[in-house]
Amino acid sequence: MNKLIIDIANEKIFLMVITNLSIYNITHENTKNNYEKLTIIIDDFLLSKNLKIANINAIYINMGPGSFAGIRNSISVVKAFNIVKNIDYYCYNLDDFKDEKDLSYENIPDLCKKYKIKKNLINPIYIS
Repeated sequence: MNKLIIDIANEKIFLMVITNLSIYNITHENTKNNYEKLTIIIDDFLLSKNLKIANINAIYINMGPGSFAGIRNSISVVKAFNIVKNIDYYCYNLDDFKDEKDLSYENIPDLCKKYKIKKNLINPIYIS
């Protein structure tokens, strides 16, 4: 099962893909221009690892707290992937895991399962 983690709520655009064999990640500057080409950034990242969006089984997306523009754009992209490719997504926020001592991106899928984060549910937390 291939999992994609997207975090655009923070200072950088962060992407991680977890496959059965490896874990890969990349960061980009968190700019308006990069928001507008987020699907291209994701596609290029996956292609660099010999993957396509069709190879992704689940997407995990940080819903904040964080940047309104980043969260809004990432929600739009993930909902489009869900509609077009029928990829389930899990929307978490870091407050969901505040009691975890070993919080890292690699653990997000397991933590979503542990804390029973519901799939395809969006509840963003914006910082004003």
